[in-house]
Amino acid sequence: MIPTVTLKDGLQLPAIGFGTYALNGAAGVNAMVSAIDIGYRLLDSAFNYENEGAVGEAIRRSSVPRAQLRVTSKLPGRRQAYAQAIVTIQESLLRARLDYYDLYLIHWPNPKTDLYVEAWQALIDAQKWGLIRSIGVCNFLPEHLERLERETGVMPSINQIELHPYFSQESQRVWDNNHHIVTESWSPLGRASSVLQDKVIKQIAATHRKSVSQIILRWHVQLGAIPLPKSASPERQLENIAIFDFSLSTEEMEQINKLTKADGRIQNQDPAEYEEF
Repeated sequence: MIPTVTLKDGLQLPAIGFGTYALNGAAGVNAMVSAIDIGYRLLDSAFNYENEGAVGEAIRRSSVPRAQLRVTSKLPGRRQAYAQAIVTIQESLLRARLDYYDLYLIHWPNPKTDLYVEAWQALIDAQKWGLIRSIGVCNFLPEHLERLERETGVMPSINQIELHPYFSQESQRVWDNNHHIVTESWSPLGRASSVLQDKVIKQIAATHRKSVSQIILRWHVQLGAIPLPKSASPERQLENIAIFDFSLSTEEMEQINKLTKADGRIQNQDPAEYEEF
């Protein structure tokens, strides 16, 4: 059984989800169907992944009722003007052939373009119209989140951020938690970076007789974040979700926490500067 996390608006999410980046076409559909059959109930997509259609097809092919799934997509940077954002949300639904998304997020704040408040208002309205159950953001810093609340009166339910042992984002996680925003982790395993070869994590894995990936994903869960691992392999999908039969000690958590680096971002995508297309 996978525990659930309850958002501020009452929507319940599984404590682990399935990332779909680069899972496209027929092979992508097959990978997603496999993930659903194995037990994943949260699927994370985005307009810019160009696989919303594959996500929808996987949902229709699976044996799990739509109401039991939690499906996410994201608004791209080039569509943040209000009118474009509304059309894009509608287009996301049409691509997937879904009546609603459980979660819809602004993918990046794009602060230089400075349209993210317009985009947020579009998500607020789309939620009122029943197109989205819960609304959130990705990669937003406290300054961006404070502005959303100041100008719209509405705070996100989710902030999906880059989070892995080499970039633990403690201050952002604490800020989110203090404002009742749930943190989700993208690239939770460091996108196959050297973190998977880390000696400290390997030793902890040996102690628990678990894989390095399982230790890292369990670390996320115990931080209170929802990790979104991705794999096309059924064996790896099952391994990644099998993390609820053990716990890391306080000492082991601290060992992993100490691995974080100031320059730990995988591609140096700083939300204060980065502009998504």
